[in-house]
Amino acid sequence: MEGKRSIVHMDLDSYFVSVERLFDSRLNGKPILIGGSGDRGVVASCSYEARKFGVHSAMPMRTARQLCPEALIIRGDFEKYSQKSHEVTEIIREEVPLFEKSSIDEFYIDLTGMDRFFGCFKLSQQIRQRIMKETGLPISLGLSENKTVSKVATGEAKPNNEKQVLFGEEKPFLAPLSVRKIPMIGEKTSQTLYNMGVRKVHTLQQMPAELLQATFGKNGNMIWEKANGIDRSPVTPYSEAKSISTENTFEQDTIDVKMLEATLVAMCEQLAGKLRQNLQLTACVSVKIRYSDFDTHTVQQRIPYTSADHTLIPLVKELFRKLYNRRMLIRLIGVRFSSLVYGNYQIKLFEDTQEQINLYQAMDKINGKFGEKTICRAVGMSVGRRRFNPFNGMAV
Repeated sequence: MEGKRSIVHMDLDSYFVSVERLFDSRLNGKPILIGGSGDRGVVASCSYEARKFGVHSAMPMRTARQLCPEALIIRGDFEKYSQKSHEVTEIIREEVPLFEKSSIDEFYIDLTGMDRFFGCFKLSQQIRQRIMKETGLPISLGLSENKTVSKVATGEAKPNNEKQVLFGEEKPFLAPLSVRKIPMIGEKTSQTLYNMGVRKVHTLQQMPAELLQATFGKNGNMIWEKANGIDRSPVTPYSEAKSISTENTFEQDTIDVKMLEATLVAMCEQLAGKLRQNLQLTACVSVKIRYSDFDTHTVQQRIPYTSADHTLIPLVKELFRKLYNRRMLIRLIGVRFSSLVYGNYQIKLFEDTQEQINLYQAMDKINGKFGEKTICRAVGMSVGRRRFNPFNGMAV
């Protein structure tokens, strides 16, 4: 068995819904949709009760409401979801030497070599039980020789269960499943496969890799390998996010520059406050706009490390003015701070005053205690007291 890997995939079940139910037990057993409720909103997550009606993630909220009129719609609270995700991450960090956090609710763990000491499936079951006990969240897991098969195994184990695929059993495990179960086979690829008469993984496994390459280009060989249970990709050690961003899609496309700049100021204040809260600094600022014809442009500028509103806001406004040159209606604007590092805000001796530093500390303390935008710049007040929804960028 030397050289065989043991890769665990863990996925929190209906994560956003599960977190909401932790805070409000009245939501248990009911069809829940989480996401933007406006016409342009999309479903970020839905409960198993809603899925029975054909609702799924990334579906337009309007369609989901038609399919499941009795569903409860919740805007979502990214602060809560981030906090619970952090709790799960810390448990996994304490338990294993190597893990990858591939999304807010999904993890890969490399337990290769642990069999001789403990038993990989037993260890992964214990980690799962600890996560459920300490966070109150349901979580499923799959264990196999590689990431692809483990991820599929988790999908088959759901909801709130576990599945192991023994070494050498990868192909027969995958064979009877729909091709849609293979990671990287989305709607478009599956439709092409359906048109070729391929619906089950078993058929994919029997096809020559060359035929898939001819149809799908360089992805063809990867599809063939995944279908045959082959995946050599390593578990990449987890590191903190290197950027934070927010976007705002307007209910109606707009050309009101004053309102656009006020929105940018409010977004910039929110992100800068988040940097200071996380003891982070940014060295790169980006602004994005999307016109009504969906033409999208981004501009960025590197700067000395900072987390100060009075440094970031003028730059964001300047980048927006550089970018906005078509005089066409705007559908979306966004701000992104990247190249983040951990470190307290450094006072610039010749530019900042003690009053400014005190002001930031007081603002952050009050906003932290009473909620974002309790104190903000006057221009941002016109945007209203709101958070920016991470699911569709719309203001809440």
